[in-house]
Amino acid sequence: MKRADGLPRYPRVMARYTDKHAASGVRDALPKLETWPSQYPLDYEVVITIPEFTSICPKTGLPDFAALTVTYVPDRRCVELKSLKQYVNAFRNVGIFNENAVNRVLGDLVRAVSPRRMAVTGVFTPRGGLQTTVEARFPHAGAGAPGITSARPSRRSPAGSFRRSEAGGRPKAR
Repeated sequence: MKRADGLPRYPRVMARYTDKHAASGVRDALPKLETWPSQYPLDYEVVITIPEFTSICPKTGLPDFAALTVTYVPDRRCVELKSLKQYVNAFRNVGIFNENAVNRVLGDLVRAVSPRRMAVTGVFTPRGGLQTTVEARFPHAGAGAPGITSARPSRRSPAGSFRRSEAGGRPKAR
């Protein structure tokens, strides 16, 4: 609709977000994340950068673009990268808020690999003059987020001569 002066007429109040918008994409089916056994008992860090992450805004239907970074310290398992690529690319058809996307990726990866530590950061491209960065971490400082299970206890080395410290640092000799 246009006003008498020919300019577009905008509604005074934007439609409200609903609980359905908020929950969108949180439980949608996605490809399975595959893993493989880590060969090293000591801490090492894996950093995976996904510069072309895409999802859909559940309210507007417009695409959201982000660079995701997954950083983790494996315990017994590592994520297989081809399965991660297929998993991440499936978000292109999922209506999900930025915050939920980052937390969903973290939760699904934690369940798949049971890492010692993990962080997922999403730097979303600006829309409407707002740029959003979302970071989710495991283990959580406070109460756990819904749907994220705790990782398995740390393992001993194959030789059994080392054990992990209580604080999760480097192994200590027995």
